[in-house]
Amino acid sequence: MASIVTTFGSSPPCLAPKFKRRVYSSLTNSTSTSDSDFREVIGGVSSPAKDEERTGTQTLNGRRPLTAQVKNRKKKKEDEFRRECLEPLWDDGYGHENVKDYFKIADDMIRNDDGGPVRWLTPISCGPHLKDSPLLLFLPGSLDGLGIGLILHHKSLGRVFDVWCMHIPVQDRTPFEELVIWVEKTVRSEHDSQPNKPIYLVGDSFGGCLALSIAARNPDIDLVLILANPATSFSRSQLQPVFPLVKVAPDELHVALPYLLSFIMGNPLKMAAVGIKSTVPPSQYYEKIANSLTSLIPYLSSMVDIMPKRTLVWKLKLLETASAYANSRLHAVAAEVLILASGKDSMLPSVDEAWRLFRSLRNCNLRVFKDNGHTLLLEDGVSLLTVIKSTYAYRRSRRHDYVRDFLPFSMSEFKQATAFNGWYQRLAAPVMFSTMKDGTITRGLGGIPEEGPVLVVGYHMLMGLELVPLMEGFLREKKIVLRGLGHPSLFSDFMVTSEKEFSYLNVGLYGAVPVTPNNLFKLLEAKSHVLLYPGGIREALHRKGEEYKLSWPDDPQFVRMAARFGAKIVPFGVIGEDDLVNVVVDSDDVMNIPILGEQLKRYNDERKIESRAAGMRDEVSEPPGHVPLAVPKIPGRVYFLFGNAIETRERKGLLEDKEKAREVYVEIQSEVRRNLMWLMRKRKSDPYRNIIDRALYQSSVDEIPTFDL
Repeated sequence: MASIVTTFGSSPPCLAPKFKRRVYSSLTNSTSTSDSDFREVIGGVSSPAKDEERTGTQTLNGRRPLTAQVKNRKKKKEDEFRRECLEPLWDDGYGHENVKDYFKIADDMIRNDDGGPVRWLTPISCGPHLKDSPLLLFLPGSLDGLGIGLILHHKSLGRVFDVWCMHIPVQDRTPFEELVIWVEKTVRSEHDSQPNKPIYLVGDSFGGCLALSIAARNPDIDLVLILANPATSFSRSQLQPVFPLVKVAPDELHVALPYLLSFIMGNPLKMAAVGIKSTVPPSQYYEKIANSLTSLIPYLSSMVDIMPKRTLVWKLKLLETASAYANSRLHAVAAEVLILASGKDSMLPSVDEAWRLFRSLRNCNLRVFKDNGHTLLLEDGVSLLTVIKSTYAYRRSRRHDYVRDFLPFSMSEFKQATAFNGWYQRLAAPVMFSTMKDGTITRGLGGIPEEGPVLVVGYHMLMGLELVPLMEGFLREKKIVLRGLGHPSLFSDFMVTSEKEFSYLNVGLYGAVPVTPNNLFKLLEAKSHVLLYPGGIREALHRKGEEYKLSWPDDPQFVRMAARFGAKIVPFGVIGEDDLVNVVVDSDDVMNIPILGEQLKRYNDERKIESRAAGMRDEVSEPPGHVPLAVPKIPGRVYFLFGNAIETRERKGLLEDKEKAREVYVEIQSEVRRNLMWLMRKRKSDPYRNIIDRALYQSSVDEIPTFDL
């Protein structure tokens, strides 16, 4: 079910008529709306009497029974707990609602339209949001205007944002300047009430012009703009010669408009694919796509109601005004901006326009989705929350905090990530072992402590080949987010095309943070499971012949930090890089090349100076300029062994006595080496170490066995 509630109480007082409004509800098995689908709200607050009728709670002399009070208190505590945390692999609801639901709700909204003014809608499907969630205002495209263009993302965004959607009734004729002032009043009112929190403006097409205009007029307010194919390029639209014909076309031809726009506005295949699992056999997948496309056709006629001829002519004029207004004020935009551009936008030159805005705006980031159409937010393969997380755009205060603002993997994100990285899992067939308290070694992660803080310390394979199976293994088996400490260069921005190509290779999405003492302190304080590689980038980009050699600095500071919080330290070893690749050219070889070596040395020296100026220690400040050249081999297998947890709480004097801390540090090193040696010895007896043997065996069973323990 998809539902929308009109909320006036959150709007500025001068724009909030205090009278009853209704919830528009669209059932998946019905296109009509019955009286039972409505719930009265006054000023955005539910009527108590209606709430009691809905929950079935009886009253006695105006007071609720004791059992009801106890249940309500218990439910309130549970709701408060859910508001304060987001569990790993939470249900983000992506794919539960699709374009058909969009048309059903649109039909309900139009038929029940009271002719009222522009207003804010809060989707019921968003549910309760986390404590301290920022406000998100959705500004729709003018060719829609109903405010339900985020329907695919309501549940996911609603958990981490306070979502308001702008609704422009079909017959509304509010000029663009007045729309700017109306939204601006809401922005200023919310900023005055919570000045230290950002306000997100998600602008779709026309809404992008509106968002830019508001940002230009309010440079002193902390705004984050997310613009999906902004219509600032309207004057250069591919359809510009066609628009004048709309004004003079007879009404009879207007009936055919929805079917024309369905192929121009978006990618029909992408719209039809929402909610269809890509893991099903290809024949079934395309059969479901075809059925979904066929089922969409009857709903296209409702676009005539959304865009009657007079309304369409008005909205085209509105687009022209909005584009000119926003473009004339780009120089004044100081807000953080993220632009999402579609590579197959048939209405606007969105990619070219995105690059123009990228060069014009002060603080702008850009992502291109090469296979999507104009209606990007209604198409498959684009999870708006995943995009926001992957670009580090989500924050609850003025500055992004890698620890506090982290949002764990949702279930749909985890499925997408495992599907995207599935090729590596099939090639490397990772197998994990852990050590129980009594010293026995068992397959799986049963020996990993459930409760944090836990510091997982180990060997870094070449180019971090172990990271993906390690983090996914903890999520899959333990539902634990392993918060890695990574080199700052891993968090610098980079440009790629399509969401999957950058999202699921992004270490921040998995919970990694830049390696700093402050971040380690905050993670341990939050009782997290933290992944630390003392060897750092030097170990991950090692030279030829240095496989499984620890390159740890002589610095036991992390031991003392762990002792401060009584953290358990779990040493681990991992092998298998020599089964996957051969290093043929390392940094020493590159440095011996006359011209290239000098340039590389100069570049690295400059980066070191910058890193040390930023306060990084020497082992962290070493730049990643020594990427070795490796060639693949016939794949072997990757093995992990996690040793017994070292209890720092039971070790006296670790925090004050550096020598005792050094003893534990040496103990951890020795344990990691023992784990490596044990794995190298045991893998010789693994009958399925070779990929060919595994492939033959896997054709008949799900889990591939390994050596005897």
